[in-house]
Amino acid sequence: MFSGLSNFFKKILPKRLFYRALLIVAAPILVLQLVITIVFFDSLWIKTNKGMTKALINEVSTFIEVYDNEKINKKELTNLFSLFLDLNINLVKNEKFNNDYNERWFSPVDRTLRRELKSNFDVGKYWFNTTNYKELIDLRIKYQNGYFKFLVPKDRVTSSSARIFALWITVPAIIMVFISLIFLKNQTRPITNLARAAERFGKGKDVEEFKPSGAMEIRQAGHEFDKMRKRIQRHLNQRTEMLSGISHDLRTPLTRMKLQIAFIKDKDLGQKLTEDINEMEKMLNEYLQFTSSSYIEKDEMFNLSELIDEIINKYNNKNISKELLKRIYINGRKNLIVRCLNNLIDNALKYADKVNVRLHKKNTELFITIDDNGPGIIKKEHENVFKPFYKIDKGRADSKSSVGLGLSIASDIVKSHGGNIKLEKSKMNGLRVKIFLPV
Repeated sequence: MFSGLSNFFKKILPKRLFYRALLIVAAPILVLQLVITIVFFDSLWIKTNKGMTKALINEVSTFIEVYDNEKINKKELTNLFSLFLDLNINLVKNEKFNNDYNERWFSPVDRTLRRELKSNFDVGKYWFNTTNYKELIDLRIKYQNGYFKFLVPKDRVTSSSARIFALWITVPAIIMVFISLIFLKNQTRPITNLARAAERFGKGKDVEEFKPSGAMEIRQAGHEFDKMRKRIQRHLNQRTEMLSGISHDLRTPLTRMKLQIAFIKDKDLGQKLTEDINEMEKMLNEYLQFTSSSYIEKDEMFNLSELIDEIINKYNNKNISKELLKRIYINGRKNLIVRCLNNLIDNALKYADKVNVRLHKKNTELFITIDDNGPGIIKKEHENVFKPFYKIDKGRADSKSSVGLGLSIASDIVKSHGGNIKLEKSKMNGLRVKIFLPV
């Protein structure tokens, strides 16, 4: 039971912290306001209006009863009621009485007026309208072959003080909600800034401008994030420096080994050793280049459509087809994107005769798909091929020329831009590499 209730609230609650906090603060205020309004409406507004309306209808009924007395001076009676009771009375003779009226059922004034008239006059003997005049109520009572027309000020049936009281209890509630809105905005902004900083750092972007702010707990989380960022950055710099040192230190002995291999009489053995050394050099250069460029290059705005078109044109290969949307701009590291696409296209051309590159957009995401008609990759290996130095079949003819970093580097580049990459079966019966990038 409690689990189902919990799931229900999870579904209906807002997803963002700001709106959840606003709901927590505003909901009690609005509920309290609703209760006060209902109590006030029932006890003060309705009862007060009912008493005032009842008094008015009694005055109208009294006037008609007295008017029937032949001994009474009718003109003086009319003037008396007009002067002391603020009733503008006019007798309309020899005119058909129309009792069709459009009552506003949502109006408490109309409902109360109808009830009191019904209790004092027969059905069809009265008519009223509260909208013909801004400050007056048009009330008509059938009399002989005509009708009495009463023009009554609206304040005779409704209390202005009640409206003022309603205003006084509503306006403060609105002001309190507005103040809560501003306060919560200021409280959630540091959390939003922290989330944005973490996102930027996760994409390999500079976050030096981040400064922890807000409540003590939020500032503490911000300071801990900043410490973690500096530690990770230090480790990354140390890794890059270490790989640079290793690469530099290994180049000298590798060069000596190449020279020594040249003197080996067994040419087949010398060829195999040379290939192994070349593979080692390629592996070092590939990984070193990637780790260094990822953190040196800055973001820039560029036309992704033109960039992909330029990459494909440089291949000068008729086996590569393209379907590209025009003028698709993204903010990213241009050289890394070039490296990523080159790796993927090279990999496709290595195993396939035909390659198709497609760029399209859906909502807030960009999709780059590279299809080929090659042998493809079995589904259980889709996750493994993104691991560094992983090779599906080390016995393949091209294994010596492959370092095993192409897809791994491509995956790291895509993820550093906040995107994702996955493998699928292509409609060309080969492999499909699908890249998702945020706009």
